[in-house]
Amino acid sequence: MHKGSCLCGAVELQVEGDLKEAVACHCTVCRKWTGHYGVGVEVPRDKLKIEGAEDISWFQSSDHARRGFCAKCGTSLFFDPTDREKNNWVVVYMGVFDKPTGAKMALHIFAAEKGDYYEITDGVPQNEY
Repeated sequence: MHKGSCLCGAVELQVEGDLKEAVACHCTVCRKWTGHYGVGVEVPRDKLKIEGAEDISWFQSSDHARRGFCAKCGTSLFFDPTDREKNNWVVVYMGVFDKPTGAKMALHIFAAEKGDYYEITDGVPQNEY
C-alpha cells in the first residue's frame, strides 16, 4: 500500500499494490503544470482510493487529458486520459507519495521539449516525443 497527499493534506490517496516504473514527461504542458517536468506513474483506477475528492479541481489541458489538482493548495495530483473506456488508469504524480515508493524511473518522454536550463544525464532511456 502506498499513501500520499497534497501539500495541505486536503486530498489523501492510497494505491493498493506495487507502483509501476515512473515516467518523466518534459513536454511544455507538463513543465508548465508542475513548474519543472512531470514524473508520474500509471495506477489502475480500481487500485486508487481518494479521500477529499471534493477538493480536487480538474483542468481540461487538451482533447486527450485532464489534470487534477488540489483546489486548496494547488498541488498537481493527476493526469487523467479523456478516453477512460480505453485507458483504465490514471497517472499519479510521484511527488505526492510518501517515501519509500520503491519505484524507479524507466523513461523520459518528450525530451525534445525539455527546458534549456537542465540536462537529462541519469542514463534512463529518452524518447524525443
